[in-house]
Amino acid sequence: MDMAGHSMIVAPDGTVLQSAAMEAAVITSKLDSTAVDEQRHRFYPAGDRSWLTTDHEKVQDLDTVAAKTRLIRRQGSRLAFTNGCFDLVHAGHVSYLEAARRTADCLVVGINTDASVRSLKGADRPVNNEQDRARVLAALGCVDYVILFADPTPLRLITTLLPDVLVKGADWPEAEIVGASEVKAAGGRVVRIVFQHDRSTTALIDKIRASARAPINTF
Repeated sequence: MDMAGHSMIVAPDGTVLQSAAMEAAVITSKLDSTAVDEQRHRFYPAGDRSWLTTDHEKVQDLDTVAAKTRLIRRQGSRLAFTNGCFDLVHAGHVSYLEAARRTADCLVVGINTDASVRSLKGADRPVNNEQDRARVLAALGCVDYVILFADPTPLRLITTLLPDVLVKGADWPEAEIVGASEVKAAGGRVVRIVFQHDRSTTALIDKIRASARAPINTF
């Protein structure tokens, strides 16, 4: 209502769309998704955001994710970040990512490009290309955004996003975790998660190769 007590229709950005009148009126207004999200957070918990996108839209560049997570954090949510190659995603990966997501309200995963994986793992890796690996991770409910990165380390992603929680496997000493000092200096924390070492991409590839070499029983 206005100061005189008359009814009005107001858009999320405060624009008056229609004041009180006797005649019928058709009112249209283009809703800005950012303005809508800014208002929605008043009515539900930060971590209880509805799922508005299809999975493939979770795969974005750094600038886009930085803008989206700034909004999420203004709404009171905490941001977690982790990274890896995630080639041949298996149960160990899924358990790790689920645990990472439980540390915050939003999980961003950085994954190495194909060239970066080859430099780390050898010429015969990755088995799956970067677009396929990103798409598989995006289908996991515990993952909110995926960013491909070609740098030797994810430091640029970490210093740009400055997550509340930086997650890495427990086999990494905190002193050797890239971005740990920057995140802690900004008031965040580092969480080291025990990985299921009986499940790994390398072990899976070795098993496939061994199976391929095994003689075929023809009787």
